[in-house]
Amino acid sequence: MPHARPATAASDHGTAPPRAPVLIGVLVISAFVMILNETILSVALRALSVDLGVPTTTVQWLTSGFLLTMAVVIPTTGFLLERFTPRQVFLASLILFSAGTLVSALAPGFAVLLVGRVVQACGTAVMLPLLMTSAMRLVPRDKRGATMGTISIVIAVAPAVGPTVGGAVLASLGWRWMFWLVLPLALAALATGAVLMRLDGETRAVPLDLVSVVLSALGFGGILYGLSSIGESGGGEHAVPPWAPIVIGLVALGAFVLRQIRLQRQDRALLDLRPFTHRSFSVALVLTALLFLCLLGVASILLPLYLQTVLRTSTFVSGLALLPGGLVLGMLGRPVGRLFDRFGARPLVIPGSLAMAVSLWLFATLGTDSSLASVIGIHVLLMAGLGLMMTPLMTESLSALPDHLYSHGSAILSTLQQVAGAFGTAVFVTVAALGTTDPSGAPDASGLRLAFLVAGGIGVLAFVTSLFVRRPAAATPRTVDTGRAEREPSRAASE
Repeated sequence: MPHARPATAASDHGTAPPRAPVLIGVLVISAFVMILNETILSVALRALSVDLGVPTTTVQWLTSGFLLTMAVVIPTTGFLLERFTPRQVFLASLILFSAGTLVSALAPGFAVLLVGRVVQACGTAVMLPLLMTSAMRLVPRDKRGATMGTISIVIAVAPAVGPTVGGAVLASLGWRWMFWLVLPLALAALATGAVLMRLDGETRAVPLDLVSVVLSALGFGGILYGLSSIGESGGGEHAVPPWAPIVIGLVALGAFVLRQIRLQRQDRALLDLRPFTHRSFSVALVLTALLFLCLLGVASILLPLYLQTVLRTSTFVSGLALLPGGLVLGMLGRPVGRLFDRFGARPLVIPGSLAMAVSLWLFATLGTDSSLASVIGIHVLLMAGLGLMMTPLMTESLSALPDHLYSHGSAILSTLQQVAGAFGTAVFVTVAALGTTDPSGAPDASGLRLAFLVAGGIGVLAFVTSLFVRRPAAATPRTVDTGRAEREPSRAASE
């Protein structure tokens, strides 16, 4: 079965093609601009709730709906990367994102604003698998950790600093300027990519399985809608019981999985699930899901709510308080990637997950009299833990796969990141609403503490799971040859 791939690719033993740094640089910068917008509204939830006249649990759909749309669109990228060249996919991605940004900036109300966010998400969703797949195919194996460290800056730091940027803009200009300021950046990335993005590849007329697309949308949409509905009005009565869409979503996801298993025998699956037969990929995937659940649910949603609602800080101060942690996460990207290239994932992931678990439990001790400095310190510890985990997990998961599964593996990884982020957003806001003592149902100190306790439990689960990450094959630093020899037998067994 032919697969679309860049015209020039790196071998395990060779060096990157001469233009590889330029191509990856264009993708990284473009993705950073797009993903920065993913969480830029998180500090504006309260202001948007007042300005648009909708409750907080509804406004959070501007974030969780963005993530959900990405989760629905990303599984189709395997089809898109075979049917169209990488250059065509890149240009379509940025055009969609720019259009969605313009619609959001001009939105007269919540409904149009949500539509704009969905269009933005459609463009962003396509960029992530394109970025990771291109990196895996253009960069030699012994340099992938450092390259994925740079990509982790895009995937993690952009959402982490989003609240800081959003807080600064909201305090001085208003929420619409969050989009007006992003729009010229998106257009500049589009113009730059149109000139420099010359990454063409083979294409073929691949049939799109529309049934799989519908099942994917019903599955993820139903579950998230049900979770979000539970928290509305403090868990009051609803026209549609929240459990109904959750059950429908679970059934649809089950049907989606069964259909992919059947279609992949004919190489027609919308999302090939054979990467799950590789143990290293599966373990890394579970840890990545837990990581993003806390990154987007806790760091980008709960903390701004806590700072603004409990400590009564301004949107600007709450955004600025999250900046040190975001910078720590960014600075760790490439150094941790280089350490992975030498020593593997386990020596990095285990201490990282421990730091993550400890910081989440420390958040649960915060109250109305906690200092801003303690919140910043705990957040820095959380970001340091996530920084030790993210690059090794992404690189380990994809490096465990044979070349022909890179695109599907990156699609699975990207999908799960967004689903976990969306679930984290919905679950933590829901738990905070259920635990509140405020008659209006708005999250207060008790509700947020309950949400942090749930996050602490997730942190413990992540630490336990990290113990299943395999040890390096040898005590000596990894090299290209040992890494290759280490993986080839497992690939053959899995196939």
